[in-house]
This record gives sequence, structure tokens and C-alpha cells, in this order.
Amino acid sequence: MARFDPRGKANRALLVGVPAYDFKQPGHPFGVSGDLGAVEQNLAALQGALRGGGVFAEDGITVAWPHTVDEFDRQLDAAVEAAEGLLLLYFSGHGAVPSTGDELWLLMRRATIVPGDESVFRGATPWKGVLTVLSRARAEQVVVILDCCYAGNASAAWNGLGTAQRQRTSLLMSVQANNRIDAGDGHSPTPYTAQLVRFLSEGLSGQGGEVGFVELAQELWAHMAEHHTTLREPAEPWEPQSRAAASGADVLLAAPPVRSPAGLPPQEPDPAPGGSGAGPSSPQSPGPGPGSGPGPGSDRRPDWLGRLRPLTGRRLAAAIGVPAVLAGLAATGIAALGGGDGAPCKPPLELRLLTDPDLEPTVRKAAEGYLTSAENTSEGGCRRTGITVYSAGAAAAVAAFNRQSDPWQRPVADDTNPQRDIGPQPDIWIPGSSASVDRARTASSERTYVALEADPEPFAYSPVVLAVPQDPAAEPLAERVGGLAALTEALRKHEPKSEVRRTDPENTDAGLLATVGLYGAGTQDPATVEHGLAQPGPPSRTGGDLLCSLPDDDIADKRTTVLVPEFLLRSGVGCDSTTRVRRMAEYPVDVPGLSPTFVRVRWPGTERDKDARDNAVERFHTWLTGKGAAAKNGAKASASAVRGGLAVFGNDGFRSASDPHKPLGNGADPSADNGVVFSSFGALDNPGPLAAPAVPAAMTAALKGYREANGPGRVLFLLDSSGSMGSLWEGPGGAPGIISQSLAGLGEQDEYGVWAVATEPGSSRVYSEVLQFGKHRREEAQSAITAKAQVKDLEADPDKALVAALDYMRQHGTDGRGPQLIVYLTDDEDNNRFSEGGRLGALLLSARAERRIPVVMASLDSAGCDKGKPDAAVSEASGGRCLDTKSDLVARLRDEVARTGTGDQG
Repeated sequence: MARFDPRGKANRALLVGVPAYDFKQPGHPFGVSGDLGAVEQNLAALQGALRGGGVFAEDGITVAWPHTVDEFDRQLDAAVEAAEGLLLLYFSGHGAVPSTGDELWLLMRRATIVPGDESVFRGATPWKGVLTVLSRARAEQVVVILDCCYAGNASAAWNGLGTAQRQRTSLLMSVQANNRIDAGDGHSPTPYTAQLVRFLSEGLSGQGGEVGFVELAQELWAHMAEHHTTLREPAEPWEPQSRAAASGADVLLAAPPVRSPAGLPPQEPDPAPGGSGAGPSSPQSPGPGPGSGPGPGSDRRPDWLGRLRPLTGRRLAAAIGVPAVLAGLAATGIAALGGGDGAPCKPPLELRLLTDPDLEPTVRKAAEGYLTSAENTSEGGCRRTGITVYSAGAAAAVAAFNRQSDPWQRPVADDTNPQRDIGPQPDIWIPGSSASVDRARTASSERTYVALEADPEPFAYSPVVLAVPQDPAAEPLAERVGGLAALTEALRKHEPKSEVRRTDPENTDAGLLATVGLYGAGTQDPATVEHGLAQPGPPSRTGGDLLCSLPDDDIADKRTTVLVPEFLLRSGVGCDSTTRVRRMAEYPVDVPGLSPTFVRVRWPGTERDKDARDNAVERFHTWLTGKGAAAKNGAKASASAVRGGLAVFGNDGFRSASDPHKPLGNGADPSADNGVVFSSFGALDNPGPLAAPAVPAAMTAALKGYREANGPGRVLFLLDSSGSMGSLWEGPGGAPGIISQSLAGLGEQDEYGVWAVATEPGSSRVYSEVLQFGKHRREEAQSAITAKAQVKDLEADPDKALVAALDYMRQHGTDGRGPQLIVYLTDDEDNNRFSEGGRLGALLLSARAERRIPVVMASLDSAGCDKGKPDAAVSEASGGRCLDTKSDLVARLRDEVARTGTGDQG
């Protein structure tokens, strides 16, 4: 994982605290529960930690105590305008959510709470609005830390951010959703902020050193979960949550000076977990007073900091990284206002739902509809259940269930970490194909830590269709239904330059089902088929992405047919207004259709609230599918499901799961002949018999064929080893660690090697060999990289190294066998050399001459791939890709390498 180092940039930290409130119960009927004396200690301690952390200058830290929302807005606007490198926002005070639990509010000093069907928070600011303001910041990276009750409920707003904003926005959240937490005794910081300050002040090991966002989040989770509980009844472990920037950039937050362990005062343990919930402070040991705190470089620490219990080991948080889920002070029972009899609502149980990327928009709509439905609302008007919806690559999800259920609970390796790559352990899984459930199950003789309980039948259906540009589309019904080969041949007769594309078979079940049809149940050679697709660059990740990318090229848009799920023609494309060519569906009867299936996921031995969770899952299952516990034996969909979950799928263009797959419609009985008029969006109400769901073996064979279509690959990694890479070197997120992680896409038949790029003075040799080019066992290759890759106090010549790499790969690829790839991982500090003596021009000529050898430029600079930069020019000239930290560099690099190699990614 690349690290964003903001040192030397115009960084700003806005620390917002609300320790006292003007309106409090019982004196004011609509007041908050009380003051929060610990908040004053929070800001003093955090300000001191940031002053000594080496990232923020003293004049770059602002402490704010807003009375009103207007005051908060002015302070936030000022920070947003001033920050150019890192913008850090910290809030500590009362947090609240309405009875529906759908949005977090941050309460300022004059806040009041007006109960009702949906509680109204006057004098408070909505978290979603704060995110909107932060999204217009010029800062390269934004980090938000929330220490308030119910902050975990803020994750939904982060999930709803646009892609560009998720790339650079990271969140630390002091507790899981729908939980209140203890604020301590007021004489020292809150338990969460106390530990946060300790790590920022002393480093993660207690001996100084750099503190990055990702490891900080992991250590905070490990400490709080081990030593503290929330105020929920019955008590739950206190589990802080996080959302790392989707770019994969690990943001440096502090670099305290290294301390001698002998110079640290002795540490005493926290109170035993499971007690009153009091923080690591006591009235006998008051913390710093208002405005105090350790100054820059000071070795003096408040008493409360010395008493914090050190970690006995490192444990990863289940919600770190995702596609995975912000915090609270013991404050109010605000989430519980709104009950019809005036009694407080209990926080709803939160379910986690994993689904296919193509299905995610529709599943999210259905979950949102359920949250406010009568089925999810108690007689007192309280919400019973919350649902967190997320998606992950279909092949990776199948592999994680099948053989990675143990590391999904306890990650032990950087290259096998489902918590990071997929998300938290789900309660519910809705794959795109019912066949994926069987693919995900392990053999009976194998040990597994997960149980999949799937419905016997899917609850909806969508055929995978040829979305044909409307002009060449055949109008007669008979010419719009048939075998895939016959349909595509007819298209080529009409338009000789017609092209067919499909999505990434690794990422969606629809892409894999399309591949099953293209390969013809093993009768077609995968390499020949893939060559015939003539798809430039890697395939699109989802059907929506594919349909949205076509208008970028007017000629391609008019002659390209795409294999996508039919429902996307109605509801799944957010770029419809920019689409130049309207499309009509043709129905290949030999391409299996999408068959979303409801799967209850169990993690034996880990469900402390099994009965309550079973009940919550069953209620949602019945509402969504109409086939709950009382109707699992072939009964029709219940009336509530037809009006509820199935109506949502019907509105989005799905069909009934049972033959003859009539349109579900938007609330009518799916068996009735009154569905939506599909012809209005280029589909047919009744195209005749449609393809059946896939056979598991066919999907497995197609995925294997896709991965091996071009034979073993050759990959040459170039690792910038010049002196400027020193701060980007250590740990799994360092440059050698990033390359080691990308080896997961390479198998023992692939050939690869690693060069260290740094030029010795007076030498013509611009690289040295870290890993000899050839075939390797992955573990041995990773060990060799770790042992031999070293930063050198030298400069790099990137152009000379790349020219040498292109020449080397050309000589080693003369047999014409297998794909080739060059990867150059760098911080771009030596890119100024490209401007010397026409170096860049010469490199671009060489790259174009060897265009069959694409170059992936992987920049650890967030602006490395901006238009006009050398990295972008080199990758474009070679037909490769440019990756930087504005996107998920680590994951995307793994994908690029996997497409060249034959390694098993899932």
C-alpha cells in the first residue's frame, strides 16, 4: 500500500469540540443528556500530539468550540480553503441519529432534540452535509476522526460518496454503528481519544516512528475491542470502525521522534473489560486542564497517558478496508427517540449484506426500502434492523467462502486478507448466479469456518443479452432470439466491423456467464475467443461501466455490441443522458441468465446474538423474496414481498425467477400478465423460452479458461530504489510489499523478475537484479524481494531503465508465446530526468515500437497519472495503464498482473 506523506505541504487540522451544552435534561425537555467534560481534555491532548507529530505546523492547527452551526460552518470553510496537502477534521461531542437510524447528526452547543416519528435535531449539523463540504476541498487527502455516539452510522454517507471523493477521504470512527460509548469522568480524555493520542504521540510501538492511517485504525480497534465495552445491553465489545481511502493510499498522520524505551514511565493496566465502561482515568489522577497538553518535542506525558494499557498483540478490525464500516460518546439515547409510547428505542441490530457488483444498486434500493417498511418497524415506531450493503468481485467472493473462511475471521497474510479485499464477514450473501453458491461451498472433507444456507430457488432473474446498437438491430422477433454464435454472425453480416465486448469475468457473475456462452460449453478455444473479442485494454468491471464507456468513442459506440444483464437497459446505467446510441436486446438462448439467490451466511462459534440475528435475517428474507420460513416449500411470493422487495427488483427491470420469466412489475402479482412494458427500453416482454441458470462446473471451467487463455505470462517489475523512496519502503504498504502482494496474480508457470532501479555514479548500469527472471514459487519470490530489495542513496534514471526493460522483454519473448507486461513502481521524484536531452521522446518511440509489451506505470504520487505527466505518456504509448494513488493502486496493480499471469486470484 502506497503511503501519502504530507510533510512539507500546506496541511490543516481543524479540531472541533463541544464539551458543554446550553440545554440539558432534566431541566429542558428537549435537551441532551448532559455535558461532556472529557471533550475539553480531548482537544488539548490531541492538539499537543499533532504539534509534536511532524506533519502539522503550529499555525496549521485550529481548535474550535462552536456554539452554533454557523460558527462550525465558518471554521470548516476556512480549513477547506486553506488545506492543500492533508486536511484533518476531528469532532468530539454528542452524536445523534433519528429513530430511523439513517443519518448521523453532530450536535453543537445550543442543540435541542425534538422527538417525533423522525426526531428533529435543532442546532445540529448533518454528517452528510459535512462530507459534501469536504468534497470541494483542494487538499490531496482528507481524514476525518469522529469521537461521538452513533458515529458508526456515518458509514452509509461515506459509501454514497462519488468515486473521486472516496479515493481521497479516510474515516476513523470510534465505535460500531448504533452504539453509545462512555465519555470517561471528565478529568482526562475519552477512552478512544486517549488511545488515539497515545499512538500519535509515541508511535504504534510506543517507541516513536511513523504512524499511518491503516495501522493506526487496526491498533485502535485491537485495543478498544480487547479492553472496553459499549453501553449497549447486553454489553458488546467496543469496536472502532474505519474507512480507508479507496485509492489505497495510507496517509501519514504523525512521525514522532524515536524514544528510548527506558525513558518511558511504567504502564498500568486498564480496568478489566466488561465493567462499568469507565475510561482509563480516575478522579484521583486528573488529566491536563483546558488548553494544556504536551508541547512540541516534549517528553512529559499526562498521567492518564502513562496508564494506558499497551497492546499485547495486533489484531485486524473486521471492517478495515472496504469495500468494509464511525463512533460515539455516551450521550443521549437519541437514537431511541420516536417511540409511540414515549419509551426509548433500542439501537437496531445491524446486518451485513454482500452482493455482486452488478446487483449492488438494486440490492441497496431494496435494503433502503426495507428499513422504513412496516415489517421493520415496531409497534412503538422503532426501527428493528439496519442493513449495510457492499459488493466485491464475484470470483474473489467465491474463493473467500470456499477456502479462505479462516483468514476472513483472522487475517494472517498480506496476499490473503478477505477483510481488506472483500469486506466484513457478511450475514447475507446475494450472488448473481445460484451456481455460485455451489462453487463457494467446500468439499465435505475440507475444514471450513463458514456455513452457507441458500434458498432452493433464486428469487429473481435477468437474462444476459446482446445490447445491440439500435440501427443495426434486427426488428423481427425471430431474429432477436437464437444461439449466440448465430446472433453475432448476423451482426457482422450487417456491420463487418461489428465488435462484441463483455465485462470482467473475475468481477461479476454476468461477465462470467457471458464467457460461458462465448466459450460454448468447452467447444471453443478460449484463446481464439478472447482474441476475437478485440477489446482494447482490460475489460470493464461492471455492465454499467461498460455501457458508460462506449460513448467516449463515437465510432465504437455505433458498432459495438455488449453482453450485459437485460435489467441494465432499464435501470442500471447512470450515464444514460450521455449515451449516443440507443440499444435493443437480443436474446442468446445459450448464455445462462442471472439468478440472484438469498444465502444466509453463518460463522459458527462467533455469533453471540444468534437468535436475534436469525430473526432479523428471516424478517428481511421474507420481505425481500416472499419465501420465508412459513413459505419455503414452493409457496408463492407473499403479498408484502410483491409490494416490497420484488417490486424494487421489478422496477429495475428484473423478471420472475420461474418460467416463463415474466416481468416482475412494480407491485403486481408476478404471475399475472401485467408487467412493465419492456419494449420501452429496448427489451421484449415475452421473448420466448430463456436460458436456464448456469451449471457450476461450466462457470468454473470458463473462469479457468479465461485465466489461461493466452498461456503463461511474463512480467518484469522495475522497483524505484532511489533515496527518495525511503519513506515509502517499509511494511506491507511499502514499495517492495506492494510488488509482493501483486504476485498473487502469478502462478508457477509464469515467468517474472524484479529489477531495482538506481544508478551508481559513473556507471552505465541503471539497475540491479533483485529477483532473477524465471519461474518461482510465490513464497520464495516474496522472501527474496523482502531480503534483497534495498533503498540506495542514489538517483534513478527511469527512462534508461524502461528502455532496457523493453529490450530485455523483446529478446525473451521471441517465441510469441504468452502475454508480457512491464511494471514500474516509483514515487516520480526522478521524473525531471525525462526532460533532459529528449529522453522522454526516445522512450516513447521505443514503447510504441514494442506496443505488444504494455507498460504499467504505478505512481506513488497522487498526481502521477495526470494528463501531460510522463507516467501517463509512457503507459499510453505502450498500450498499458497508468495507476496512481487517486485510485486503489494496490488492488488495480494486482488485477493488471493477474490478467497477464495464470495465478489463482479466486
